[in-house]
This record gives sequence, structure tokens and C-alpha cells, in this order.
Amino acid sequence: MIDKLEDVERRFERLTADLANPDVIADSAKLQKVSKERASLEKLVETFRSYRKVLDDLKEVEAWLSSSDADEKAYAREALPGLKTQREELEQQLKVLLLPKDPNDEKNVILEIRAGAGGDEAGLFAEEVMQMYLRYADRKGWKADILDMSPGGAGGVKDVTITLSGEGIYSAMKYESGVHRVQRVPATEAQGRIHTSTITVSVMPEAEDVDIKLNPADIEMQVMRSTGSGGQSVNTTDSAVRLIHKPSGIVVKCQQEKSQTKNRAMAERMLRAKLYEIEQERIRNERDSMRRGQVGTGDRSEKIRTYNFPQDRLTDHRIGLTVHNLPGIMGGGVEDIITACRTYYQAEALKQQTGGGAGSQGA
Repeated sequence: MIDKLEDVERRFERLTADLANPDVIADSAKLQKVSKERASLEKLVETFRSYRKVLDDLKEVEAWLSSSDADEKAYAREALPGLKTQREELEQQLKVLLLPKDPNDEKNVILEIRAGAGGDEAGLFAEEVMQMYLRYADRKGWKADILDMSPGGAGGVKDVTITLSGEGIYSAMKYESGVHRVQRVPATEAQGRIHTSTITVSVMPEAEDVDIKLNPADIEMQVMRSTGSGGQSVNTTDSAVRLIHKPSGIVVKCQQEKSQTKNRAMAERMLRAKLYEIEQERIRNERDSMRRGQVGTGDRSEKIRTYNFPQDRLTDHRIGLTVHNLPGIMGGGVEDIITACRTYYQAEALKQQTGGGAGSQGA
């Protein structure tokens, strides 16, 4: 591991030197590429340097155990346990940082939320989960845009599509995909009985042009008037766009903008993300069919989470996590849950890498 880390450190130092190279500075694309690669290595290199310092300190302190100086011996005995703990913690951090990176981790995402079983109550919960993620995005400083939304019958939403843009979004959000179940007494329930409803959440990395090429001949475009809130353009101009991808049958719609051209561009982003997700799923299935059967992967068909309001309890069924304070969670306080999921799947990936058991999707 040390040899590999030293190679990474040398690469980091070369990239740092490149940032001062006039030829690199003059080429904006190259400068961006060098800066991005350097930033991706920075935490690993900093952790390795801390680890190396702890190893040096340990060697020195262990030498003091054989010293004829009583004070040095006493200091060594006192310092040794703490240094060994630091070494173990840093070794664990380095193992995680050395895990193969999910190439989609830094991508923006397209988030889809759909009401499932439960009628109006499912639509109401879908809207609450949408607001939960929007508040979380606001806390993280991400940019959120609602591309399309279909209202539900009782004030909730049937489905909504949102883009989230910012730093490291897919790495944070990718474990949110799946079936979210809610258990509570609906406002319309006169006898106080608890109902169970479900929604589905889909988190897709946004594909770039280089990831998925769209053939114009494969796309049928339909235009229509926008519906719902949206100002003077609603129901007056054919600005809403529906794209039908004929080979796959995928249909996407966007009505956020007043401009038909802008709505088409956004709809193409949505379509590209869906096609990219299909391709990624095909690759994962071919590569990991056995592993996927052993460990949950956040697939949208899985029931991943239950929100039990009478008991003020959230349970993530994949990782065995139970937490309370649903009002705080629904207010956007999902960071601890997202971190717990990431930590769990990183641990599973480490097990797989060391032959200790089944792994999971990229950390």
C-alpha cells in the first residue's frame, strides 16, 4: 500500500507543478483537467502524509522504550497507545480513499419522485419527500430546478422531476433510490387507523454529451401548453415539450421554461440521464450479478426505508439503521442517514476488496 501511495503522492506533486506551468495556464481546458485531478487526490495525499508522520513518531517513541532515561520511557509508554490508535484510524481512512471511485460520483443528478400505492396519501408524502430533498439541497448549497411536476388530487404530487447541480451530488444521493414507505394516520382518516403508502425515488447521474449520443431520428417531439402554476405563459403558448425515444419507449416532459427551445434542451438532459442509467445498469448486471444478489444496492424496486410517524421513527432496511426525530428529517436533516449509508457501503466494498465477504456498489 505504501508504494501505491507514494506513486499517488508523486503524481500529486507533478500536478501541483503543472498548475504553475504557463502552457497549462494558457489552456483553459487543460488547466481545468489538471485542477480537477489534483483536487481528487488532495485528501488522499494529505491523509497519507499524516499517516507517514504517525509512523515516524511511532518508530521514535518505540525506540524511547529502550532508553536509559526514565522520563523518556515514561513518555513513550504514555504516548504509544494514542499513536497506535491514530495509525489504525489513518490506515482505515486510506483503505477507503483507495477504493475504486464511482465515475459518476461528481456528476449532477436528475431526481424523480413518484407517488406509488396509497392514493392521495402517497401523493402527499411524495410532496413532503420532495420538500425534504429541496431543503437538504439548500443546506448543501446545491442548485435545484424543478423540471416537471404533475399535481396530485389532494394537494400532493403524482410525480416530479428535479435537477440537482453542485459538488459531489451523486456520491451523496445515489443511495436514496428505491421505495420509500410511510406509515401514519391520514388527515382524511376519521377512525384514526394507520395507513401504509409508498413512493418511489430515482436518482440518476446526469449524462454528458460524450456519455450518451442522441440520434435525432430516434426522437419524436410533441409540444403542448403548460399546465399548473407558471405565470402568464401557462395555457397560452405551446412551450411544454414531450420527447419520445422510439427505440426504448422512454417518454420525458419538461414545462419549466417559457421557451420551447429551453424546455427541449432540458428534456434532452432528462432523456440522456435515463438512457445512461439503463446502460449503467446493464454493465452492473453483467459485472456484478452474483454480488447484486447478495447485497442490497439501492435499486428503485427495493423497499429501502420506512417513515413511521406514530412512532417518530425512520428505519433504513438495507443497513439496519433506526433513527428518531422525523420532523427534523423531513425538514431536510437527512445528512446523518446519507452518511450512514455511504459508510455501510464503503465497509461492504472493503470486505469485497479484502475477500471478507460480499461487497456493494462503488463507494
